[in-house]
Amino acid sequence: MKSFPMFIKTTAREVVIAGGGEQAAQKARLILKTDAQIRLAAPVLDDELAGVVAERRAVHDTARICPETFRGSALTFIATGCAGADMALHALAKEAGAVVNVVDRPDLCDATTPSIVDRDPVVVAIGTEGTAPVLARAIKTQVETLLPLRLGGLAALAGRLRGAVAMHLPQNTRRAFWAWVFNGTPARLHSQGAEAEAATLLKTAIAQKKLPEDAGLGHIALVGAGPGARDLLTLRAVERLQEADVIYYDRLVDTDVLELARRDAERIYVGKEVGAHAWPQDRICALIVAEARKGRRVVRLKSGDPSIYGRATEELEAARAAGIAVELVPGVTAANAAAAALGRSLTERGETDTVVLATGTCRPGDPTPDWAHHMRPGTTLAIYMGVRAADQIATSLMARGAPACTEVEIVTHVSHPDQHILRTDLAHVGRDLRNSGADGVALIIVRLPKFMSVERARTASRVA
Repeated sequence: MKSFPMFIKTTAREVVIAGGGEQAAQKARLILKTDAQIRLAAPVLDDELAGVVAERRAVHDTARICPETFRGSALTFIATGCAGADMALHALAKEAGAVVNVVDRPDLCDATTPSIVDRDPVVVAIGTEGTAPVLARAIKTQVETLLPLRLGGLAALAGRLRGAVAMHLPQNTRRAFWAWVFNGTPARLHSQGAEAEAATLLKTAIAQKKLPEDAGLGHIALVGAGPGARDLLTLRAVERLQEADVIYYDRLVDTDVLELARRDAERIYVGKEVGAHAWPQDRICALIVAEARKGRRVVRLKSGDPSIYGRATEELEAARAAGIAVELVPGVTAANAAAAALGRSLTERGETDTVVLATGTCRPGDPTPDWAHHMRPGTTLAIYMGVRAADQIATSLMARGAPACTEVEIVTHVSHPDQHILRTDLAHVGRDLRNSGADGVALIIVRLPKFMSVERARTASRVA
């Protein structure tokens, strides 16, 4: 390292910013996150900086800049926007012994400003010694997804209660107590916005002078992995993967998604395929409950959204019956991802005002779904797992009055590198699917507008 990373205390200390324009404003925005006293040294300030002074969050120093301007400052920024002026002011600041940062001049910097992930009082700083700020910002974006937005509030709460914990809890239980705070029920409640409930849990445990009963209990999260691309996961899904001790994942979960999990998390494949259920649902339910009973944090990772054809009900009921805390983390479902891939909305004002999600595959012995029941003018019908039943679906819809030229779009492997889009009509959907070699990982979208013009009908009929 050519620079040693450390944090500078700002309480009751002054930070000087020399400059009154946009560059100075950028540095002011950064320092305003701290409790430093800000001195803006410039003859004239732009409107933003003038507003900061008017709000008494900084002082405006209009005196002639000299070494005394910078003496005793915790940090000095030179940001006039003029290369010559910056060099002159740098010399004055160094004469005063200040620690200096000159904007866009790494060679004149004693300190460089990192990219910051702010969860005050938890702060992560990413630096590249001034060589690659764009890379630092890219890393910041990745770290942002890993840290809960409310993490700082939980850390601050823990800090306020640290003295009480030391006073009331035996020393040999404190590490387990804090593990429960940051990894157990309080952390989950706090991340979901239930800050008051989390605080009450902590205070009750401290008052009782013992570890809470659920400190050693496990937890199950049914997590939506989205349609495939890992950057379509929600922040909460990434958080649960980072917390997991064991992950049970489906056949359609992309391996890139699993890379977001902790390196030491156990990964167990429980994929099921039509006609080859090597992992029956009751066995999966028993496994996730058994692991949670060991005190482990279990993630049941499902493609798409767990609540849409994801067998979530069986697993929720199994967890609740066993008295295990369980959470449902939504994900981007295939219909939404397919609409994005097609570059169009599932609803269109004046044409389609209803969206129906249906399945093309049921349990053995169940009656065939009545797809045509849902297909009324003004409807978009999104059919999951319908490739094998494509001919049957088309026949059913046309028998109920849908025109043979009705537009059909099929998106296979949505959001994956091998994503493919097939456009056809009801009359030819089965044939075109077979010719394309599409497998079961596809979403079939059928639109029946309220009003279909003659020209649109002709256009649709030419697709095949």
